Amino acid sequence: MTIKVALAGAGAFGIKHLDGIKNIADVEVVSLISRDLDKTREVADKYGIKHVSTELADALAIKEVDAVILCTPTQMHASQSIACLQAGKHVQVEIPLCDVYKDGQEVAALQKQTGLVAMVGHTRRFNPSHQWVHKKIQAGEFNVQQMDVQTYFFRRTNMNALGQPRSWTDHLLWHHAAHTVDLFAYQAGSPIVKANAIQGPIHPALGIAMDMSIQLKAANGAICTLSLSFNNDGPLGTFFRYIGDTGTYIARYDDLFNGKEEKIDVSQGYVSMNGIELQDREFFAAIREGREPNSSVAQVLPCYQVLHDLEQQLGA
Repeated sequence: MTIKVALAGAGAFGIKHLDGIKNIADVEVVSLISRDLDKTREVADKYGIKHVSTELADALAIKEVDAVILCTPTQMHASQSIACLQAGKHVQVEIPLCDVYKDGQEVAALQKQTGLVAMVGHTRRFNPSHQWVHKKIQAGEFNVQQMDVQTYFFRRTNMNALGQPRSWTDHLLWHHAAHTVDLFAYQAGSPIVKANAIQGPIHPALGIAMDMSIQLKAANGAICTLSLSFNNDGPLGTFFRYIGDTGTYIARYDDLFNGKEEKIDVSQGYVSMNGIELQDREFFAAIREGREPNSSVAQVLPCYQVLHDLEQQLGA
């Protein structure tokens, strides 16, 4: 059976998904939805997608569509996920699931009611670098004692990953911190029981903090320190240092190094070294097998509870 997919959001991340899906057998993107119809047609032509629209509802009305991948602005994620589930479609929504915790709870409740696959794009769970560490943890060969994480961009204007103007504003807490908050609990194998945050000045035009610092503690005693900035003029991205009882590892996207900066080969057993493609493979495998995926809405919801608590703390 070929899984027929609609993809919403033909920007930088939507294209990453399209590139990943090209390598996955028996999956076909049949509809592309995005804000600018001309640009959407241009991308659709490049990937051989026949149906284009500016409205998600048009894709949801197509009977043959089995699943939807949402790469739309953060503020739309929860409501669009709900629309997909109500239409009987499996859904994978890019991170974050929501920027209001109760909206995420509504998605989780509807997923439980429908039994459909609902997954969130917490890509760090799928990057081979982090999976290599996770397998060592599962084998009892490594335990996280501390994670030190830096999430750095140079984004003083409202641009996306391709350097194009954004129609929405990105957020350090609800988007970028979500990756680390979820990954820390996942790798520690223990829920987060304490969280603190401070933030720098609010940007006068963007209305968001451009710098933030977060501390986390898991029930088993593991701790995490996360520094985030849109002001960093240097290497871009998120860099993770795992300090454990039997070693130190540094993860940079799909690459992994030990504490002495010696590269570790993490390619064994993977069909791809692309975390986005591996994430999509898990989504489609869960649909075929009728099971809960890694990074399901239910699994990642506790992360959004922590983000909500931190937002309340920052607001106070």
